[in-house]
Amino acid sequence: MSTHPRLSINQATIKHADLRTALELTVAAGYEAIGLWREPVAEVGLATACAMLRDSGLRFTTSCRAGFFTGAGSFDDNRRAIDETAALAASGAPGSTPTLVIVAGGLPSGSRDLAGARERVREAIGELVPHAREAGVTLAIEPLHPLYATDRCVVSTLDQALDLASPFAADEVGVTVDTFHVFWDPGAIAAIERAGREGRIATYQVCDWKTPLASDVLLSRHYPGDGVIDFAALTRAVEATGYDRDIEVEIFHADIWARHPRVVLAETARAFEEVVAPHLLRAPVPADRRGTTA
Repeated sequence: MSTHPRLSINQATIKHADLRTALELTVAAGYEAIGLWREPVAEVGLATACAMLRDSGLRFTTSCRAGFFTGAGSFDDNRRAIDETAALAASGAPGSTPTLVIVAGGLPSGSRDLAGARERVREAIGELVPHAREAGVTLAIEPLHPLYATDRCVVSTLDQALDLASPFAADEVGVTVDTFHVFWDPGAIAAIERAGREGRIATYQVCDWKTPLASDVLLSRHYPGDGVIDFAALTRAVEATGYDRDIEVEIFHADIWARHPRVVLAETARAFEEVVAPHLLRAPVPADRRGTTA
């Protein structure tokens, strides 16, 4: 049994599986790569998590997540997240990428100052870059749909994320292109092209948007193909930049989480093969060349 060689499962998609189970089932389902979340790693300890990942033979694609600069996020915790990402990437199979997804954080309690919050994000990224540079980790700023601007992320567009990244080298600060968060933006394709010119696409994540949204809007992500997102246009735009890395499926949905992870992994692979894979413009890149620009 095998899946598309560029498909990575983001651990959030099988949220209720502990780390060992997630790794074992991902391998059994024929995947070659996985993106990990910090909480399951912390449950077993970083050293154990690294050993588990090494034994699995899977590539490591991202660590989720750090940031939250405008609220409870702390500088020390973000430095730890960088160190964790470096260790996990070193433990993954060849082709692993030391990419740490950054979610900026929403408005501070009682504030209406979006501009000020975004300025704090800019300052915080600048404070973290020297440590990321030393560790060899790319900070991948993820813009979130404007629906989340007040409580989760004051960075709402790829262009905003690219502006924040622009003072730094591309291997220090890049962006996360997540279809769920960018599909609505009339400037998304142009921003993807810009990100490609600047060499800043650190990871490409896919899932679908479907209305009505869940009562908890965070849990409104669907399998690719089950909603309204134009995966052909977005995927072709990302591929046209020369992006050759793995592509993560990241889903938050209560009904999907309630299914057995084995079923979810199979359904994810089917959806990816039907909806995303036909628009990939190049064959999978050999492991020793992953992370390069075509």
